[in-house]
Amino acid sequence: MGGMHGFGSVELEAREPVFHAPWEGRLFALRRAAGAWRKWNIDAMRYSIERLAPSDYLTASYYARQYLGFAELLVERGLVTRAEIDSGRPEAGGSKLTPPLTGAKIPQMVADGSPTSRDVGKPSRISVGQLVRTRKINPVNHTRLPRYARGRSGTIVRDHGVFVFPDSNSQFQGEQPQHLYSVRFSARELWGDQASARDAVYLDLWDEYLEAA
Repeated sequence: MGGMHGFGSVELEAREPVFHAPWEGRLFALRRAAGAWRKWNIDAMRYSIERLAPSDYLTASYYARQYLGFAELLVERGLVTRAEIDSGRPEAGGSKLTPPLTGAKIPQMVADGSPTSRDVGKPSRISVGQLVRTRKINPVNHTRLPRYARGRSGTIVRDHGVFVFPDSNSQFQGEQPQHLYSVRFSARELWGDQASARDAVYLDLWDEYLEAA
């Protein structure tokens, strides 16, 4: 959605609470607990939201979109059935799994986080200061290369190291770890001459998105 016109300005909410309603907090906890079964990953979770029907995606709130994507993953990965989602009740005779996440494990889980960096010693093919161009791609699946930055030229300003590649990870096609770079784009390169010559946008982009300019 980044860079698209017609959605108005971002409205800031003064003293915005973490959760606007109790169900949002419950959903957040359920997603973390269900994720402990390791039936999906963070990129697959993001992709489940992107696959929502446009009418649902554009009209739902942030946590409503999270719920809709989460429900689809639960069904797709075999943790619940569609009928159980619709009724809110377990089916008669269905198997009951023992949750892998208990209350005692939560502090350590939060402390550890879910790092996606990988120490695989993969050499970098791009150097800091190098001019690069993003690939002109239009994937139907998940990608972290914004539409507004495709086919644009920028400069490598930092090599963050090697990280899981979200495009393949979201499809359960393996992590395919590769270098992640911070790339500086002038505002005019992205938005045209009407943009300020003083402004720039920095994007974190994976190796596979980039080619030598």
